[in-house]
Amino acid sequence: MQINSPTELFIHSLSDIYSAEKQLTRALSKLARESSSSELSEAFKKHYEETQGQIERLDQLVEAEPNIKLKRMKCHAMEGLIDEANEVIEATEKGSVRDAGLIAAAQKVEHYEIASYGTLCTLASQLGLKKAQKLLAETLEEEKNTDTLLTKIATSSINQKAEV
Repeated sequence: MQINSPTELFIHSLSDIYSAEKQLTRALSKLARESSSSELSEAFKKHYEETQGQIERLDQLVEAEPNIKLKRMKCHAMEGLIDEANEVIEATEKGSVRDAGLIAAAQKVEHYEIASYGTLCTLASQLGLKKAQKLLAETLEEEKNTDTLLTKIATSSINQKAEV
């Protein structure tokens, strides 16, 4: 796909994160099941619900902006990040070491999403897409909050248990 304008770059990036969020909804349920920590499992379940809302927000954005049409594409970055999480699951037994690995994998996902939504917010602002920028900023804050929560879970208990 040839990208020739900031609008086309915005649409491409938006389509990519839409695919990423769809892939993530399928992965979060597995992460919740594979965690031995109830706190971590609940965090994954909460983020699953949040991710469903983020997809709805992306749908709202497309409805609100008549010149924005999503392209059918696959986010290869998210596919790779999910593959890494699955490798952690396959390489560990259920317990604190796996939980620490799942947190690391989930934080890689969050950092990817933070970078993606930050870029989309900037592009939306530059393109004068005020409604889109507002919706994207809401999701960006949720992603940052999830990253902070994962850090808190890791440092408050999981990582210490994994060391034993």
